[in-house]
Amino acid sequence: MKTQTPTYVPRLREKHKKEIVPTIMKEFGFGNPFEVPSLVKIVINMGVKEGATDIKILEAVSGDLALVTGQKPVITRARKSISAFKLREGSPIGVKVTLRGIRMYEFLDRLINVAMPRIRDFRGLPDTGFDSQGNLTIGLQEQIIFPEIEFDKIKKTQGMDITFVTTAQKKPEAKRLLELLGFPFKK
Repeated sequence: MKTQTPTYVPRLREKHKKEIVPTIMKEFGFGNPFEVPSLVKIVINMGVKEGATDIKILEAVSGDLALVTGQKPVITRARKSISAFKLREGSPIGVKVTLRGIRMYEFLDRLINVAMPRIRDFRGLPDTGFDSQGNLTIGLQEQIIFPEIEFDKIKKTQGMDITFVTTAQKKPEAKRLLELLGFPFKK
């Protein structure tokens, strides 16, 4: 008889199932646990304007993003030429990663508990980054807030945009979900 080994469940996924779902059901009056909003994916994007001219900078930034997320980034390319920016169609302009499942919850846990406290003069996240579908986008100034990045080996400090995609229909539902997951919003 085969015995099943226990599979790994991230801490935040367990918290979502056991604590957050009942809390949001009570607060918003949902009758079914499947109506409760949840986190679908996290998209991390780093735009590199020098990527079109210097491929080594793009490779270095891609390596940093791979260290932070644990997943190989995809190189994004320009969709059309823009002469004012000296940009040609198809030239590399950045890197992005889409995290789902276990990697998504692990990244979120590290972002909230390890990286955000390392941001200089951090007072909390503004809640102005929500769109009409309940997704939150934040911008970070530099990648050195993550402990995986060694400051001495960085070729270029680079900012990133992080988008948290939820199943929420409205902004208050999405904000409450992210608050319960541990997001430090400004008061």
